[in-house]
Amino acid sequence: MKSAFNRSILALAAFLVVAGASQADAQQKALKKYESGTKDFWTNPPPDWFLGDETEAQKGQAPPSGPPTGASDAELAAMMKKIKLPDGFSIEVYASNVLEARQMAWGDKGTLFVGSFSLGNVYAIKDNGGKREVKTVLKGLNMPTGLAFQDGALYVVAINRLIKYENAEANLDNLGAGKVVYDDMPTYVAHGWKYIAVDKDGWFYLPFGPPFNIGIPPTSVSQVRRVDPKTGNAEIWALGVRNSVGGDVDPRSGRYWFTENARDWISDDMPSDKLNMISKIGEHFGYPYCHQGDMPDPKFAMGHKCDEFTPPVVKLGAHVAPLGMKFYTGDQFPPEYKNNILIAEHGSWNRYKYQGARIKRVIVDADGKNAKSEIFASGWLDGDTNYLGRPNDIILAKDGSILVADDWAGAIYRISYKK
Repeated sequence: MKSAFNRSILALAAFLVVAGASQADAQQKALKKYESGTKDFWTNPPPDWFLGDETEAQKGQAPPSGPPTGASDAELAAMMKKIKLPDGFSIEVYASNVLEARQMAWGDKGTLFVGSFSLGNVYAIKDNGGKREVKTVLKGLNMPTGLAFQDGALYVVAINRLIKYENAEANLDNLGAGKVVYDDMPTYVAHGWKYIAVDKDGWFYLPFGPPFNIGIPPTSVSQVRRVDPKTGNAEIWALGVRNSVGGDVDPRSGRYWFTENARDWISDDMPSDKLNMISKIGEHFGYPYCHQGDMPDPKFAMGHKCDEFTPPVVKLGAHVAPLGMKFYTGDQFPPEYKNNILIAEHGSWNRYKYQGARIKRVIVDADGKNAKSEIFASGWLDGDTNYLGRPNDIILAKDGSILVADDWAGAIYRISYKK
């Protein structure tokens, strides 16, 4: 009897050990969840705030870390041989060692200014008789990703400040502290990095992203504002925008078009990232209620229907991360490229098989009708998840070629056309 009792106790103990191990294992594998609907989350997001609420299907995914020192000249030369372009086009390295390169802006005298991401730098690239010098002209800014140049002044947007540096090209060795011309911006770092597009009146379009993946956003974000850098006056131009880090003004209509990164943690293949056009002030583009124009959010739709909101002009694909874009207004490319949109797709992270890391071409009427898209340049993604580079901005050069910024490889490329 005693032996049977002891065996029962041992069996129970073994069961409890196994149960405890299973429970610990279950806890270890529990999906990460975040309560983003609180001000504490917005002002003090966790280090992995970008994760949002994990799903079982995509568990453990996280953004890859790029090489902090960029690619070597030898690696860049090898990379250029892998880039696929249409017939007649070629690509070369314009400048290397431009670490975490983001938005570019031309100075009046031919200086190429380049922002950066977490390094806090702004660079100036001067062409000295064919030899290009990369100079760090600003340091220590808070994610100065967005740049513009106007009337001799360099403008830098760094999370919550738009800063003006007068007579910039003549003072590259000492730009000084600059002058804050607009700071009615929240200090949220998450999705707080910005991009500048200049309209015909000299006003700046600035996007304001929400400080989380999905949730009811603070009223100061999920919008596009139009800001006068001379007076600091501003107006809210669009609402319901999740994360836009690229836009341009259509030379045909004067309307603002912008790329938008859709929410994460739905699936590898949904929702699609977008290309949008603002046709009137105050339009709402759906976030957080509706994604890709026709997909109600499973939690935050809250009774809203997708037809209440402005749909995208083009669905670009899930997790391609479209960033900088430009209307092609040059004369070097074939005539059929005139007024086409070229979009730098930064590439996936919330997807087991990455896509993006390429440049997409969109052919579309000025009213947003008859849109079609195709791949213009690719080859920066090697295999399923190995990035060689990640394009994130495009700018037109004086000769009609385009320059492409790559924050992964820390380089600027030049794409040109010759019959």
